[in-house]
Amino acid sequence: MKVCIVSSCGGHLTEVRRLMPAYGHFDHFYVLDDTAILPRDMVSRTYFITRFKRDPVRIVLNVWEAFRILRKERPQVILSTGAGGVVPFAIVGRLLFRVRIIYVETLARPVAPSMTGRVMYYLAHRFFYQWETLRAYFPKGEYGGPLF
Repeated sequence: MKVCIVSSCGGHLTEVRRLMPAYGHFDHFYVLDDTAILPRDMVSRTYFITRFKRDPVRIVLNVWEAFRILRKERPQVILSTGAGGVVPFAIVGRLLFRVRIIYVETLARPVAPSMTGRVMYYLAHRFFYQWETLRAYFPKGEYGGPLF
């Protein structure tokens, strides 16, 4: 099995790397929306995409980047804790490549869901949240507890 981990840099990447015990033994690669100093294990297996913004031109560009990367890599699963760059990957992966989508709502949103979380709730096959207070927003989601 191959896993595609889509993340923005910073806190989202730190969160998704906390899930490495769940995906680390599978073939996996990363997709980041900004350049970053990478840990050694990510250096040869990371793609960089255009930073996602709610700009129609960038959204189209992100959809094209998602298509190119997913067509080349052919993962069976996309995993993410955010941010917005995962949405084009989830759409392309689910509709064109039949990829399973797993999304974990970020720990940084304890009271109300993120915009990405609101969208990914409908795109993900498995949706997890880290705060019990989000249960009302995500009734079909699963409480997974905090990653930290």
